[in-house]
Amino acid sequence: MAASKKDKPRPPGAGKKRRRQSKKADPAARIIDAALALSVSQGWRRLTLAAIAEEAGLEVADVRAQFSCKAGILQGLIRRIDEQALMDGGDEGSSHRDRLFDLLMRRFDALTPVKPAVTAIARDAWCDPAAVLVTGPSLWCSMSRMLDAAGINTRSLLGPARIKGLGLIYANAFRVWLGDDSEDMAKTMAALDKGLRCAERLQQKFRDERETGAQAA
Repeated sequence: MAASKKDKPRPPGAGKKRRRQSKKADPAARIIDAALALSVSQGWRRLTLAAIAEEAGLEVADVRAQFSCKAGILQGLIRRIDEQALMDGGDEGSSHRDRLFDLLMRRFDALTPVKPAVTAIARDAWCDPAAVLVTGPSLWCSMSRMLDAAGINTRSLLGPARIKGLGLIYANAFRVWLGDDSEDMAKTMAALDKGLRCAERLQQKFRDERETGAQAA
């Protein structure tokens, strides 16, 4: 009796090859996924483009065609997380602070499935000058997108200050998130809420002082 397809032994690597073929349409996503997977086992500092290419089932030239360096892969990851956070838009009926809170928590929700990799990258990336130089502007753009989505103007004279302020709030919440093992991310939410409320108070104080100065003039 002939062996059924179910019983027939699979050649080594068949499943991996099929997975690679099924993802040919999105090599950038494959590269990011491979880098995340290897970051957990090898760490970010020692990770090479050659290893990422092998894990993704690509040639090194294919990887370089998408990302010129490892830091570029981090840029791609940041863009992916932003897209997931912005996918459903914001709640038009809520305050600016509530919208920002919701959007930034969506970023953490999107990061949670790859938290072991993000933790490994965060631990090693500070020793990678290229990563620091690239991720800084990428996070600046990310915070600008979050503010725009929340309906907050980033193109006025106060725009850069708002982006920088939100970046500091997010960075602090990110550090808390790295050590937050709770299922509901209670510590992360508390840190983010505290930072946003503080920024809201400072902004209101600035408005009050400006109005007082205008009246005095």
